[in-house]
Amino acid sequence: MSRILGVDPGTKRCGVAISDRARSLAFPRPALAVTETLISVVRAIVDEEEVGLVVVGRPVALSGKETSSTEVADRLFGQLHEALAPLLVVQFDERLSTFQAQRSLSEAGIKARDQRSRIDSAAAVVILQNYLDGLHAD
Repeated sequence: MSRILGVDPGTKRCGVAISDRARSLAFPRPALAVTETLISVVRAIVDEEEVGLVVVGRPVALSGKETSSTEVADRLFGQLHEALAPLLVVQFDERLSTFQAQRSLSEAGIKARDQRSRIDSAAAVVILQNYLDGLHAD
C-alpha cells in the first residue's frame, strides 16, 4: 500500500509527516522552509516515499470561521493539487493540532524553547494521525 503524506501549512515552515505502508501510524519528517522550491521539494518526497495521497491541514477558528491561516493553507492546497495531479490531494480540518502537538512534546519532556524546531512537523503528525484514524474507524 502507498504511504500518505501529511502537510501542516505555515507562512515560514510547513510541517511534514508520513504514514507507514499500512496507513496506521504517522511519523514526523523535518519541516520544510516555505520558499519558491517548496512544491518541488514536496514532489520529490512524494516520488521518493511512494506517496499515494497528500493530506493538507486546513486551519479554521474554533467557531468554524476562516482565518488568515486558512487562506495560506488553501493557497498551498491549490498549488499542490495542481502540481501533483493526478495524485489525490485533500484538505483536512486541523483545529487544535498545534495545541495537541505542543502538549505531546511537553509530555515527552521537550522544553518549550526546544519545541520551536519540532512543532510544525509534530502538528503534521497530529493532522495525519487523525486522518489515518478516520480511515480505520469503519
